[in-house]
Amino acid sequence: MYVCRNVWLSMVLTIVYGAALLWMNLKYSHDSADILTRLSSRQTACVCPPTETTVNYKQREEQHQQEPGLWQEDSDASFHHDDDDTVARRLEQKVRVLCYIMTHPDNLDKKTIHVKNTWTKRCNKVLFISSVTNVTFPTVGVTDTEGRKHLTEKTMKAFEYIYEHHIDDADWFLKADDDTYVVLENLRHLLEPYSPNEPVYFGHHFKTLAKQGYHSGGAGYVLSKEALRRLVINGIPSGKCTLQGSEEDVFLGRCMQYVGVRTGNSTDSLGRSRFHCFKPWTHLRGGYPEWYLRYDANGAQYGQDSVSDYAISFHYVQPAFMYGYEYFVYHLRPYGIRMADDEYET
Repeated sequence: MYVCRNVWLSMVLTIVYGAALLWMNLKYSHDSADILTRLSSRQTACVCPPTETTVNYKQREEQHQQEPGLWQEDSDASFHHDDDDTVARRLEQKVRVLCYIMTHPDNLDKKTIHVKNTWTKRCNKVLFISSVTNVTFPTVGVTDTEGRKHLTEKTMKAFEYIYEHHIDDADWFLKADDDTYVVLENLRHLLEPYSPNEPVYFGHHFKTLAKQGYHSGGAGYVLSKEALRRLVINGIPSGKCTLQGSEEDVFLGRCMQYVGVRTGNSTDSLGRSRFHCFKPWTHLRGGYPEWYLRYDANGAQYGQDSVSDYAISFHYVQPAFMYGYEYFVYHLRPYGIRMADDEYET
């Protein structure tokens, strides 16, 4: 009897112990699964941003271009500090520059608005030239068609329009693209010693395709009032100047040569470039395309010692970088350092 009772008790304890183990195992498994499920859902809900090395810069740039309201126009048109801008203001009145921006109807909200919001505010007058007149932006339509093969026609007609309507509004006439950034103060500094009555135009000098060479369209070029007059009065109507084609800077350069307008030297006193066909880092680090090595009249130099401290223009500037250049040129300064050449005639 005693033995049977012990056997029965052992069986009960074994069953209870086994049931307890089974219950604990099932509960632990359920809790573990629940924890894993919650962790998984949290990982799904919290997607970490891509690292800087995986960002698609082109895609991000296109996004910037499609959001014209992303940047707002500054209230101050020129300067953002309480600096002494006496010299710059004096030159603004003495060296009057009309800026004409070559653009396209499809680029107004992608590119041109950002040019309008930044450096062109320092022009004495600015015109946006297109194939369609837009009174809101505004743009002036001078041709019926767009495309590279119509660039020369568009350029010549733009200069005809400027001569007819704005010849007395400025002394110098700058042509730039809607992806070119220009420092107007440095342009006026270059032009100040020259008379607008001289038949001359300035830009980044290429030595090929014309006897005296020509100036790059992408880097921008600026005509004196006399150069503009000769182009419109003596050049375009003569039949000697090509009025169709994609290489507008080449054909303009040949026409300038025909009417006796010379290519001015725009390098500084140390032989450094002021107009630039590419972004700053290309001119600082090199890596030029092969054609540029053959075309450049200044030896296709690169490096910090080849770029002027008073650089005027850079090409292939994306919309977001227009605002970056504004900051670096007019805002950023190293504390405790005063530039040695910050002395001007007033």
